[in-house]
This record gives sequence, structure tokens and C-alpha cells, in this order.
Amino acid sequence: MRIRNLIRRIVPASIRRLSLTTLRAPVGSLDFGSLRRTSPISNRFGIDRGVAIDRIYVERFLGENSSDVRGIVLEVGHNTYTRQFGDDRVVRCDVLAPESGPGITLVGDLTRPEDLEPSRFDCVIMAQTMPFIYDSLAVVSTVHHVLKPGGVLLATLPGITRISPVDKKRWGHYWSFTTMSADRLFGQVFGPDNVEVVSFGNVLAATAFLYGLAAEELTQRELSAHDPDYQVIIGVRAIRAAE
Repeated sequence: MRIRNLIRRIVPASIRRLSLTTLRAPVGSLDFGSLRRTSPISNRFGIDRGVAIDRIYVERFLGENSSDVRGIVLEVGHNTYTRQFGDDRVVRCDVLAPESGPGITLVGDLTRPEDLEPSRFDCVIMAQTMPFIYDSLAVVSTVHHVLKPGGVLLATLPGITRISPVDKKRWGHYWSFTTMSADRLFGQVFGPDNVEVVSFGNVLAATAFLYGLAAEELTQRELSAHDPDYQVIIGVRAIRAAE
């Protein structure tokens, strides 16, 4: 009975053909239904069907750490999450990009700390940025450089993901991460005692995300289930030590 209840909780109705009997069936006898295909259901990360599953986890991480979004904030690429998770604690928000454009207040290279003013920001938000920059260590060093002592970096990194063809063509798509690689990478610069790393996801969420299903096609219970062996999104909170 427990197994049957577990199946009902973690498997969406559209593919709930698994049962206690089929779980014990011979290898090769499972019916994959509409998932027996070599192309995704959506090739746009599911955003043409609803909310992308990885974004649910990105926003969950930022929401859990929203009190860090304060003072002078730097967000990479846009100011979406500063507006969403900041409030009257935010004095100013700068937006960094490698090229000028609407809403961009700072143009610079995240691998070149000399492009940016040191010790300026109380918080840096860097969501889903690092896959597209080859020199990851230089990025982390630059973020450490621009934070004030006591300032906080909130970063999200992809774990289990498909390649982004648009970003690959424009910037290159180099990396996915694990909690172990993130902890070691950020700990090299910020110090291991100043870094907290978490993961989000499970086998169902990872599978649905790879197929391009939307978050609305899973239940909140299914999205919230955590399996550290299936890391869809990695969240990093790193503090620059007080000098």
C-alpha cells in the first residue's frame, strides 16, 4: 500500500501506467507511452507549455534567501529577480551585461575584475549565468571582488539540463554543475566556511524537464520532492568575509 501511495504522489496522471505489478515486470516490458521518443515534447525548456521547471527551483532558492537582496544590488543580465525578491531594502540595482542594451547599467566582462568597481555591492544575483562562460573560477573571483565585505552572492547553476542552442550559438555553452563541484569552486574563492550549497530536483522533475514539460504538468508535491542524486538546479549562497 505504501508503494502504491508513493507512485500516486510522484508519477503524473498522464504516465501513471506503472503499478506494483509493472515495477516487478521483466526488463523491457514497461510501457513508456508518450515518453517513448527520441525528441523532446518541447524544445523550448517547456516555456511554450507553461513555466519552465528549472525556473521554479531558481525562484524557490531566491525566495528562500530574499532577505539577502538588500542595499546596492548587482544582477547579471536583467533586474527581474531584484524586483521580484527585493523590496524597500534595495537602495539601487545595477544590471551587468557584456554588451549595452535596454536596462543595462554596467557593461563589463565577468572574467575581468578590473572592469568593475571593487567592494561596491551588498548583494549579487547571478542566475543561470555560469554555463555560458568558460573561465568559471574567474567569474567567481570577479563576483568576490565587487562584493563589499559581508556582501552576499546568490547564484543558481544548472545540473541536469539540455543544451541551450541560442546561448550556445551566441556565447558558448560549457558547463553543468553538481553540489560538489559548486562547493569546491566557490569555496576556493570565498572560503569553504562562507559557502552554502543546496540542490533541487528528483528523477521525475529531471525527466520532465529534459522532455520539455512545464511545471504545471507536475504537482507541487512532485516538484518539491528532493533527491540529491538528481540535481536539476544548484543554489549557492556565498558571503565575502569581513576584512
